[in-house]
Amino acid sequence: MERVQTIVRLRPELLARVKRAAKRENRSVNSFLEHTIEKAVGLEFPKLPKDFKVSDEILNLACFDLPRPTQEELDNDPKYAYLYEKYIKE
Repeated sequence: MERVQTIVRLRPELLARVKRAAKRENRSVNSFLEHTIEKAVGLEFPKLPKDFKVSDEILNLACFDLPRPTQEELDNDPKYAYLYEKYIKE
């Protein structure tokens, strides 16, 4: 996976906290920051046309029982709610 080097300026006390948090998770500072930023920005889903249909073959390959999410989970995660409504809800 390609990486791009960048410079981030942090207050010394924040950097110290980041280093401690990375150590607690047995990660490098770089790995910790990358993981934390990835969680913060989330996944980006492409805009799909309304008539987009997943083939039956793919649906059969991905066939497994998922626990029904709570309404709170759906309310707190619009991307999950969208995918649940579109592909899982019966």
